Amino acid sequence: MADARPNVLFVLTDQERYDCTAPDGPPVATPAFDRLSSEGVRFTAAYTPISICTSARASLLTGRFPHGHGMLNNCHEADAIRANLPPELPTFSDALADAGYDLTYTGKWHVGRDQIPEDFGFEYLGGSDRHHDDIDTAFREYRADLGVPLEATALTDEIYTHNDPEEGTLVAAETPVDVEATRAYFLAERTIDALEAHADDERPDADAPFFHRADFYGPHHPYVVPEPYASMYDASEVVPWESYAETYDGKPAVHEQFLHYRGVADFDWDTWAEAVAKYWGFVSLIDDQFGRILEAVDELDLADDTMIVHASDHGDFTGSHRQFNKGPLMYEETYHVPLQVRWPGVVEPGTRCEAPVHLHDLAPTFLEVGDAPIPEEFDARSLLPLLEGKLPEAWPDSTFAQYHGEEFGLYTQRMVRTAEYKLVYNGPDVNELYDLEADPAELHNLIDHPEYEGVRRKLADRLVSWMERTDDPYRKWVPKTLE
Repeated sequence: MADARPNVLFVLTDQERYDCTAPDGPPVATPAFDRLSSEGVRFTAAYTPISICTSARASLLTGRFPHGHGMLNNCHEADAIRANLPPELPTFSDALADAGYDLTYTGKWHVGRDQIPEDFGFEYLGGSDRHHDDIDTAFREYRADLGVPLEATALTDEIYTHNDPEEGTLVAAETPVDVEATRAYFLAERTIDALEAHADDERPDADAPFFHRADFYGPHHPYVVPEPYASMYDASEVVPWESYAETYDGKPAVHEQFLHYRGVADFDWDTWAEAVAKYWGFVSLIDDQFGRILEAVDELDLADDTMIVHASDHGDFTGSHRQFNKGPLMYEETYHVPLQVRWPGVVEPGTRCEAPVHLHDLAPTFLEVGDAPIPEEFDARSLLPLLEGKLPEAWPDSTFAQYHGEEFGLYTQRMVRTAEYKLVYNGPDVNELYDLEADPAELHNLIDHPEYEGVRRKLADRLVSWMERTDDPYRKWVPKTLE
């Protein structure tokens, strides 16, 4: 008897802003992601549990908030709290493998310094980079075969933090290579190869459904793109973000300190506009590669039997609040993430879901879709009812997130967000409260505004409730500071 469970194709981008694929967002060309929304459901209130790569990706695997899995910052850095994911923690991938799914993986990993996807039930098909994983040299060999070794590439239009190519970080640039020589194209190729292998009726496990995960390395900085993407967006026409008017008045001191630490305090809008134009070009490059993957799904007759999911681990500032990258600032630009799901026969095409959800809710979702047991250790909810167009009565009306610091220093933050408001706990500094309807750019901290005292108390209660529900180790101390 044929296995009736769906295949799953999960495409995760790296540091993609929510607004890039939002209908009312900036003018970024994303026809493939738009197609996914038109043929499926687009979640308008999806949030990452934490805005840093390793931690968010570990949450995806384990279905737990970062304080539950312990990987609180990036595993490759010297200050990593935990270099590897504890092996005793259950993961959705191991559970799917145990349930008979054939799991494959291409691209970025970044969950463990010494661990690889194959330690968690996946067959790894290549595409890592040395900075994050050092798993293999597949892309380096691919470039060498094309006659354009990685070391031989001379970039132009470079932008560096601190305005210093020697000491600064590369923010954006144009590469002279052809599109076919980009990592994005290569990862799409590897993903298409995987889909072709899964569609082969002669393979030994041809009756088993597959789960393929494709992790792109962008649009994370550096925003390095070739033509036609390098000049696809005119920097002179890039309108400043509303939050670019940030003054940091009434904000935690770390916000302005981070501006200097990251080396962008001297960036004017013209500089940021050039970077944003390259970032948008990067998004469009990835979208085109995702389009090639969708075409392969169609050509291989996999569309009707495959659930396709697109999400990002977290967002990117790209000049919003005048900041670069991400960090100890719990703004929408880095915590609000895209999430789109197409599943023929289950998801109503062209719908939108406004229910608040977390990125790591995908872990129990994949398991329920795959008819596999959901571990009790997960502190996430399956999205299956929402995919079916139902909203459970007990569904929460807020999202919860956290941050624990990185190379700038270790500290703890917590955030709770409803449709109208956001409260951020900042420990040793001033807390934050934003009226998201009146101030969507989050420029005005209302934490001490007398007219918002009732709002502050209600959000504090919600925050404490989330901490209690998820066994947050700070639940004994934080509530006392919010009284």
